[in-house]
Amino acid sequence: MTARPTAPVTSDAALAHGHPARTSRAWAWTGVAAGVLGIVSIHASMALGADWEQTAGDADAIVAELAGKTSTLLVFHTATVLVAILVLIFAAGLKRRLDVQAPAGSLLPTVAGSGLVLTSVAALMGSGLDTQFMFGFAELDKIVPESGAFYADWTATIPWLWVGAGLTAVAVAVASLRHGAAPRWIGVVSLLLGGLTLLVGVSPLQYMAGFVGPLWLTVAALGFALGDRR
Repeated sequence: MTARPTAPVTSDAALAHGHPARTSRAWAWTGVAAGVLGIVSIHASMALGADWEQTAGDADAIVAELAGKTSTLLVFHTATVLVAILVLIFAAGLKRRLDVQAPAGSLLPTVAGSGLVLTSVAALMGSGLDTQFMFGFAELDKIVPESGAFYADWTATIPWLWVGAGLTAVAVAVASLRHGAAPRWIGVVSLLLGGLTLLVGVSPLQYMAGFVGPLWLTVAALGFALGDRR
């Protein structure tokens, strides 16, 4: 009798047999894009408050300052919303990748994915008032100064809350360094940058996590896209 041909191995089957290198790296490149856009979002937010020392405490001055920055507001909004979307795809891919080699029943893959869900929520909320104010600054007579000043505080704080990425990075570090579930150098980078992100995110200066979180995401995602050869 002629043997029946064996069905080709699918990506999911490859994962089940411990061959993550056979799967698409698109999820990792999505993380690179999310990290870069996160950096853009943070820098755009900083540009919106560039003259904070001159306008602090003066609602009218804050609103007048934002009135001339419509293009920066558009960049901020677009980058921040894209972060909220793309980081979820990376989170799903990261969980799947860690599931391959993490110990059976380990919470680490789930924790790693969930931390980035928090980051996505912070980005979505950080951009949540944009529609109300972004184009309204072109007609200052329709903007309540105190509301506009609150919006400036909102965009300077909420999208900077990358503490969830710090949690993800620490989970990746433990999965890598203790269980070999990811390349060791990614674990080391995650421990350093992720630990710092988590530390400042827990502190009263929690918004400073926005300086480090996007950088970790960019480096780690590049590592999975280019340097993860297992």
